[in-house]
Amino acid sequence: MDFRPTDGQRLLQTAARDFLARHCPLEAPPGGEPLHQDRGALWSKLGELGWTGLLVPGDLGGSDGTILDVVLLAEEMGRAGLVSPYVASAVVATSLLLGSGTTARKRAVADMALGRRICALAVLEDSGELEPGAMALRGEIGGALDGKKLLVADADLADDLIVAARGSAGVTLFHVERTRPGIALLPMPSMAGERLFEVTFDNVSLSGRDVLGKEGAGWDALDPALRLGALAKSAEMVGAAQRILDLAVEYAKTRVQSGRPIGAFQAIQHACADLARGVESARPLVLHAAWKAQEGLPCETDVALAKSYAGDACLAVARKAHQVFGAIGYCDEHPLHRLHKQIIAARLAYGDTRHHAETIARAIGLA
Repeated sequence: MDFRPTDGQRLLQTAARDFLARHCPLEAPPGGEPLHQDRGALWSKLGELGWTGLLVPGDLGGSDGTILDVVLLAEEMGRAGLVSPYVASAVVATSLLLGSGTTARKRAVADMALGRRICALAVLEDSGELEPGAMALRGEIGGALDGKKLLVADADLADDLIVAARGSAGVTLFHVERTRPGIALLPMPSMAGERLFEVTFDNVSLSGRDVLGKEGAGWDALDPALRLGALAKSAEMVGAAQRILDLAVEYAKTRVQSGRPIGAFQAIQHACADLARGVESARPLVLHAAWKAQEGLPCETDVALAKSYAGDACLAVARKAHQVFGAIGYCDEHPLHRLHKQIIAARLAYGDTRHHAETIARAIGLA
């Protein structure tokens, strides 16, 4: 396996780093207030660059990209601390809609590829578990959606929602307009700048046209799509950890104590070496899992290994970096605390370490 990026992928990485540095600066002004960012306008720019359509075929207006392209882009987004609907809409929802094969869904995907439409995922409920048994929201064809979903990211920006609901046939996915009567949004607190919502469904009418895939087979379609989301979030964590490493090394070279840069002290040298070890051990696992997914090979265990290991390793990088920076790393205007929070949030998204450990345990015959 050769994980060296192609010329096209190097161009994607370079363009992404340049664009994100200009439009999504990590540094906050004195006082720590985050710089204003019009997420709708930024999303349109991502569409113009072709990033929102990376997984979409060219005949639907997409970029004919691969999951490896997405992983490389997600790493750059993590490095820049970008908070956006990218993983939910351009990766998970797009893969679900492409799998449905209907003309109406293809039209929606074409708009999503151009950055004209956003789709949010309404899956998690009170337990927070990504398991079919955790789906309690009721929904039947010819009936209605009744209940609530939690932690729905960017629901206020979304044009559509993909909702996992339980009916007599099992778990079914429904693709509904966010403005449909009976749908209400309530903001939820977040620590990493995400816009999270409780979405309430009060007798929201459903028809056969709203079903995504087959009735009762929703989890079979959702599971591989969530796996792609876990991969992208793993890459995002690696990108954030790489940025932390870069910042720590730069600080160690320029911060002077006792007449010399702190990087001249062995304790700081070894601490930064630990940061590098965490980043460089996590990245190959993510790339290997992405390669297997791209090649159509079984990758459930590989994704679980990548997500669980990257979550632990990158969190360790963020925590160790605070020891290098000292008090400045806790100041609002310093980027370290933002990257740290971003890693914590990404570590929980699309299955936490415990969730993916269960997958690994099954793979080695222990569950």
